Amino acid sequence: MNTPALDCLIVGAGPAGLTAAIYLSRFHLRVALVDAGHSRAALIPRTHNHAGYPGGIEGKALLGLMRDQAAEFGVAVETALVERLARADALFVATAGERDLKARTVLLATGVVNNQPPMAPEVHDEALQRGLLRYCPICDGYEASDKRIGVIGTGEHGHNEALFLRGFSRNVTLIAPEGEHGIEESHRRALEGAGVKLVNGPCHPLRITGETIVVPTPDGELAFDTVYPALGSLIRSDLALDLGAKANAEGCIEIDAHQRTSVEGLYAAGDVTRGLDQISHAMGQAGVAATTIRNDLARLKPILR
Repeated sequence: MNTPALDCLIVGAGPAGLTAAIYLSRFHLRVALVDAGHSRAALIPRTHNHAGYPGGIEGKALLGLMRDQAAEFGVAVETALVERLARADALFVATAGERDLKARTVLLATGVVNNQPPMAPEVHDEALQRGLLRYCPICDGYEASDKRIGVIGTGEHGHNEALFLRGFSRNVTLIAPEGEHGIEESHRRALEGAGVKLVNGPCHPLRITGETIVVPTPDGELAFDTVYPALGSLIRSDLALDLGAKANAEGCIEIDAHQRTSVEGLYAAGDVTRGLDQISHAMGQAGVAATTIRNDLARLKPILR
């Protein structure tokens, strides 16, 4: 017997994907949620700026609560990697291992991967858990207030991140990752005017020493209370690009005001789209996407109970 096509396949079980699953299942739609197990939210030691959690909440704990809530409405997370997404007549076909999933619509909530500084994986993970290494100054710049902050980066991205963090501490150092800084003169003047120290690279592998994180440079070893890599990210937008969806130069999927991509029936939410990489923003986009999916499907065929 043929299994009916899903109303929506959600790829990615981070805050965006889980929020969409809750919405769509409560619209009485047939939903599947597939996740490869690499949500950036799971790496957050404790978020303090996600509203509703005085004292903060660990990323894994937040995702666990959201999974439990989705399960209340019949959605379980299937652990698998969607390797391919194709069109077959009016449906999408997603290949995950040896299984094919057919769906009328697809929501991509696949997120991004941070580019890491040079350091051993086990050192990286320990530094992240201890707050010696941080990736999101919007999320946790407050926790670095008045501390010695190192920023690994250069160019416009490094300039922007260092100046942003200067709003939290007077002691900010911008270190080029590979050699001399590639910063235009106006940006250099702005950094120097704000008191940001500039140090050329390359950065040798970072290490933990006591309560500090050490960055070896040609000018000597520098010790910081926390380091922020400003090295960009890898956008997980391949599935959309393979379908011909439009994206910007960085690979972020282009969407309209209702989270529709340029491919009919394909939607995107969260960090894989261009915008503020924040849990609250991803969840808001997911709510919009799920409601749009429901209404777009209803235009094709009324959804009646």
